[in-house]
Amino acid sequence: MLFLHTSNLQSQLAVYTNQLDAPSSGFPQGHSEAYTSGVSEGHSIRERGKDGGHRSSSRYKQYDLEKFRQLDPMSLNNTVHHNKMTLMFNRVPKVGSQSTMELLRTLSYKNGFTFHKDRPQKVENIKLTPREQKRLVQLVDVFRPPSVYVKHVCYINFTTFKLTQPIYVNMVRDPVERVISWYYYVRAPWYFVERKQAFPELPLPSPAWLRKDYETCVRTGDRECQYNEGGERPDFAQLTEFFCGQDPQCTGFNTQYALQKAKENVERNYAVVGVLENINMTLTVLEHYVPKFFKGAKEVYWNEVQKFSKVNRNIYKPQVAEKVKDIVRKNFTREMEFYEFCRRRLYMQYAALKLPEQEWE
Repeated sequence: MLFLHTSNLQSQLAVYTNQLDAPSSGFPQGHSEAYTSGVSEGHSIRERGKDGGHRSSSRYKQYDLEKFRQLDPMSLNNTVHHNKMTLMFNRVPKVGSQSTMELLRTLSYKNGFTFHKDRPQKVENIKLTPREQKRLVQLVDVFRPPSVYVKHVCYINFTTFKLTQPIYVNMVRDPVERVISWYYYVRAPWYFVERKQAFPELPLPSPAWLRKDYETCVRTGDRECQYNEGGERPDFAQLTEFFCGQDPQCTGFNTQYALQKAKENVERNYAVVGVLENINMTLTVLEHYVPKFFKGAKEVYWNEVQKFSKVNRNIYKPQVAEKVKDIVRKNFTREMEFYEFCRRRLYMQYAALKLPEQEWE
């Protein structure tokens, strides 16, 4: 079964490599104009790594950093309101969170904090009952500062349980690219082999399910690739849910409630929400706004780039045509708005530091 699956994906990869669609440009239609202040037209997001290569995303407009430089970084830094040095990384799947977790693990030895992570779960529950929430916040609260706790879980307000709120950080990624990444991640041979080893009682997936490619899934109206507003999804497709919190209303896909609540929580409770497509800027902002935990993060990341770049990399994920992505993107309007909200906030935090531009290149 593994051989058939691998062979099938490799042949698909060869086809897609030779038939790539040209990348589309411009901004997604229907995007809220409320988040375009400080944006310059016709620029792509470009970041340079130490190898001289660039990561580009021509779909999104570039924020004009000069328009944000007058901002006071202290007004954008939630860390200053925390007396207890406990960091909560309620990581979203497929946004580079595995690499960020490994980065934190490495930095714990260099910066002198303890690192804790949740153990693997047979079923990953990001929504907890009130009793489970209380148990979790009590667990995090007893860790001796400075400490970090990492878990796939929706935002929890610790003050609801009369306990000190930790410093929250997280990452985001283009919502459509993220669901595509997840789609092929759970179909990667090593994924279900590792799951089977950890939990032998889990059944193996069917060959038909493994061979189903994302484009066919979308074009045929397969239920797995239908993203209906207000619906509940079992595959973590909703980015806003992780930031909206434990309220049952946060579960509905692409809803106004989840969007607004997620924005409020990011603004009030998250020190930094990084953006995978802007990893250098993210690392720079983390270093300056949460220095106790992320001091030297960029140097460690790039000096050990081979280690971090290979974490959870899926060589079996083929290219997906931009036309298919555009079909899906029509149902991700509020998810895209939230992503842009986080990007804009990150740019503001970076610009307020008034660093030379080469700092993030």
